[in-house]
Amino acid sequence: MRMPTWIRQHVAAVRALLVLTVVLGVAYPLAVFGVAQLPGLKGRADGSIVKTADGRAAGSALIGQSFTGKDGNPLRQYFQSRPSEAGNGYDPTSTAASNLGPEDVLDTLADPAAGAEAEQSLLTRVCSRSKAVGDLEGVDGARPYCTPDGVGAVLKVFGTRAPDGTVPKPSRVVSANQACPAAPFVTVYEGVRVECARPGEDLAAGLTVPVRGNAPAKPEVPADAVTASGSGLDPHITPAYARLQAPRVARARGVSEARVLAAVRHNETGRALGFMGEPVVNVVRLNLELDRDHPSGAGRGRP
Repeated sequence: MRMPTWIRQHVAAVRALLVLTVVLGVAYPLAVFGVAQLPGLKGRADGSIVKTADGRAAGSALIGQSFTGKDGNPLRQYFQSRPSEAGNGYDPTSTAASNLGPEDVLDTLADPAAGAEAEQSLLTRVCSRSKAVGDLEGVDGARPYCTPDGVGAVLKVFGTRAPDGTVPKPSRVVSANQACPAAPFVTVYEGVRVECARPGEDLAAGLTVPVRGNAPAKPEVPADAVTASGSGLDPHITPAYARLQAPRVARARGVSEARVLAAVRHNETGRALGFMGEPVVNVVRLNLELDRDHPSGAGRGRP
């Protein structure tokens, strides 16, 4: 006896469901798992875990780490990673960028009276990081559009606007990112004395004027030392940033700079396929290698 059409359609659907469940829900996952266990692939499938000299898991070679002490200051015996905006730093559950663009140059100053917290602009983040790296490595951390104290060199200029949007005869000038009682990075602008910024004051009506200053066009502190990656998890730095840090690390570990640079080269990878991207140095692997081959008393067993 021929089954009704609706029953045959339901039976066919059940058969398709069972076949697809076996193929895609059982066979395919088992095949992928089996391939992942092959030599050369297992480590990557398990998360590219890297280990210390005594066999303890120290993290993943794919995720950066912060090599700082309990006080948040950099540990001198370790190469420092690039900044991270992921959570409190390199948090895989909060992978993110700051989402701040190149025109983000004005800070929000702390105003305890109004309960407003300080919020740094992208420019000030770059300037403060550059100054901190320069101080740590003993080089000039100056950058264009940055003040000597490490904030964005931005003026707010008040006065009658010309048709082209400029203010030819300013009546008042404020260093927007330097809260009083800080001394402005320039004392006079277009014949007008520059004031420090008063927290809570609305400066929106003023013309925003970034001041380049006399910093070199090519700063000594590389760009990757002052900017975060898009994911916030990048474990790599440029060879230039690694070479900048090598003298400090060598002194802290009591070894020659040549040995530290040899470790840098050992953990450097070139462009993908020979032409994509730039050469990079894996900081996590590099610091583990230094701990293994040139341990320091303060850093033994870290990261």
